[in-house]
Parts: sequence; C-alpha cells; structure tokens
Amino acid sequence: MSSVLSTPSATAASDLVVHDGLPPPQRRRAMLVIILGIAVAVLDGTIMNLALPGIARELDATASQAIWVINAYQIATLVMLLPLATLGDLVGYRRVYLVGMALFAVASLGAMLAPTLGALIAARAVQGLGAAGIMAVNAALVRLIFPRAQLGRGMATNSMVVATASVAGPSVAAAILSVASWPWLFALNLPLGAVVLALGWYALPRNASGPTAGARISPLDVLLNILMFALVFVGADRLGVREGGTGAVSLDAFAMLGAGVLIGVLYVRRQRTRVAPLFPVDLLRIPVFALSMGTSVTAFCAQMLAYIALPFLLLDTYGRSHLQAGLLITAWPLAIVAMGPIVGRLIGRVPDGLLGGIGLGLLATGLALLAALPAQPSNADIAWRMAVCGLGFGLFQSPNNHTIVTSPPPHRSGAASGMLGTARLTGQTLAAVLLAGIFSVWSPHDGRGPVIALTLAAVCAAVAGVCSTLRVRAAGAAH
Repeated sequence: MSSVLSTPSATAASDLVVHDGLPPPQRRRAMLVIILGIAVAVLDGTIMNLALPGIARELDATASQAIWVINAYQIATLVMLLPLATLGDLVGYRRVYLVGMALFAVASLGAMLAPTLGALIAARAVQGLGAAGIMAVNAALVRLIFPRAQLGRGMATNSMVVATASVAGPSVAAAILSVASWPWLFALNLPLGAVVLALGWYALPRNASGPTAGARISPLDVLLNILMFALVFVGADRLGVREGGTGAVSLDAFAMLGAGVLIGVLYVRRQRTRVAPLFPVDLLRIPVFALSMGTSVTAFCAQMLAYIALPFLLLDTYGRSHLQAGLLITAWPLAIVAMGPIVGRLIGRVPDGLLGGIGLGLLATGLALLAALPAQPSNADIAWRMAVCGLGFGLFQSPNNHTIVTSPPPHRSGAASGMLGTARLTGQTLAAVLLAGIFSVWSPHDGRGPVIALTLAAVCAAVAGVCSTLRVRAAGAAH
C-alpha cells in the first residue's frame, strides 16, 4: 500500500510529496477544486427542500415518503464519513476525494432520470456516499494544500464556502424551479463534477506520509459504524422533529435510539485495540482534540436547536410570513460569511481556544437575546440578534476546525477530517432528540416551546464556550 503512495510521477503536480503546503499557483488550483467540491456537496444537502411537494405530486408519493429523498442523502453521508476518512489515511485523500466526486456526478445523472420515488431515493443514497467521500477528506486535503502558517486561512475559506452554500441552496432551488422541473436541480452537478475531476486529477496533492504500519479497515467495524449512526439518525427522525409534528412519541423511535447506543458501546470497545481505529479513540485521548470535539458537538447542538425553533417562533408567535422569516434567519449565515476573512487573519495570532470561547460567548448571548424578545419585536430587533449569533458562530467555527485538523499527527489527518462532519451531525441529531422532548411537553405554536429551546441552545453554547476556553490551558500543557 505504501509503495502506491510514494510512487512519483514527473508529469502530474499532484504526485509531489507535500511537507508544508503547495507552491502558490498549485495551491490556488487545488483550493478551487476543494471549494467547488464542498459547495456542490453542501448545496445538495439543502437544495431539495423546496422541491419535495413537486416530487411527491409527480411521483405519486406522500410527504412522509418524499422526505426520504433528503434522509437517504443525509444518512448515507453520515454513516460513511469515518470509514472513508480512514480509507483516505490508507490509500490517499486525493483518491478518495476524486472517486467520491465521480460517484456523486454519476448518481446525479441517475437522480435526474429516476422514473420512480424508489429509484430517486436510491440515487440520492449513492449521491450521499459520494458526498461522504468529498467531506471525509476535505479538511485533510486543506492541511496538505496550505503551509502550516497559513492553514487558518484555508480553514476560514472552507467555513465561508459551507456557510455560503447553505444560504444559497434554497435560492438556487427557487431559481431553477421557476423555469424547470425538479430533475434539473441535479443538472448543475454534472458540469461542476466534470471540472472538479479534471482539475483535481492534476491539482490535488498526495498524502505526505504513508499509512500506519498494521492499519486496516475491518468490514465488521464498518458495519457497526453504519448501524450505530443509522439507528440513531432514524430514531431521532421518527420522533417527528423534522416535520414539526407534535403527536404521540413513537416507542420504536426510542427502541432505535437505544439500539444505536448499545451498538455504539460495542463498536467503541472494539476500536480500543485497533492500530488506526475507525472511530478515532486514539485521537480522543489527545486532550485538545477531545475538548475541540466536545466544543463542536455542543455548538452544533445549539445551532440546530435554534434553527428548528426559530421558524415556529417567527411564523406562529410573531406572525411573520415565510418570506419574512426566511430573510430574517438569513442574517445568521450571512454574518458567518462576513466573519470569515477576519477570523482567517486571527488564527495563528490568537489561541484557537480563546477565539472559540469568545465566539461561543457571543453565540450564547445572541441566543439568550432571541429567547428574551419582546412580545411585538420589530424586524430590526430580530435581525441584529440573528447577526450576533452568526458573528459568534463564525468566530468559533474556523479556529475549532483548525485545532481538530492540526492537533493529530499527519498520518491521522483523514480520521480528524472525518470527525469534523461526524461532530456536526452528532450535535444536530442530539438537538433533534432534545427538541422532541421539549415539543412533547410545551407546544411549539404558542411560543413557549421555541423560547425554551432557545434558552437551552444558549446553555449549550455556553457549555461549548467553556470547553473551548479550557483548550488554552490544555494546549499550553501540551507544549
């Protein structure tokens, strides 16, 4: 395996062994590949929401069946992040990224031509598998592309692209659906995928070092990873949060969650004996990495609690229209984008833990202010509070990602990269479970449920801030 990784080629710039980043011309080309790839993967996670009614109508499906067009993509991405990240450590991040993009593009064509809902869901699952290949090694490639002194800028660029793509998803979908039917939502992926593959073949770097001696991927570990994450995700989804339902809680949802946790315990115990564990328990023994993961899970839990609760608050309690609510919520991700260039310059000059602590303090403050909105707030009252949340989240995200990627040894960069997406999705799933409990006790339609959810989100952000600040001491002790 290592002979494959170390075989040089005189013709492709990507075959160079990279020790401290690529030269500037190659760096720009490689980052263009990274930006396009992650933008396409994130867009496809959000672009389908507006199309679901049309898909259900055209393919003669119910709303609960059509939602699996989205769920299939998210589950396939979640369950394969860690296996593909570890595969990147073994065979090369570049190879996993390009195969993932090729699979994503082919599945996009399949989704365009899908004649039935089942075929569309299957194509979306394959798309999610391709997206997992892109996301799993994305940050590891950024670590190879940028010199260590400039890595913060690379991570900030990544965060800006993710935030921008998240904002652009509904707008892009609305523009396409205004002139064409839903299959054309996937057409955008074909030319972009071709560009990424053609440019990435020459621009992306190979791994700087070979895999750990004795490292391998066990099929049983992959199966346990899939079962653990899939059962937890589906269990959380069955609680009804995604559709805003408040009916009786299904016992099978808790059975799935419980089964997922039990399998997870068995799975993690198996990982303790692995040389390069699929679930990176070796990295979680690094105090700074473990604190960064705790920071990420609780921060994304706070974000998702707010993102689900805010539409109920704005639509039902304050009487805003869907358009008004959408525009007000957009102030949050736009503030993340605005913070990107600033935080990129601060990384490396100010400790990541301190930047994250300040940012999460801002996020907690903004969430608490949203929970304490007056009875009849103006749009400006809501928008500036959203912006405070976005500025805080933007100040936390890039420094936290920087620490997660740089604290492990280089040969475990793939595992660290996979944990970025895993932490995000774990926090969001935890938020879904917490919201199910809140909305089963307090109605989401009279304001009480959303206010309690926002208060809990502020608490989660504060806890994340404490975890982030503790990293300053942990980093000092490590040195």
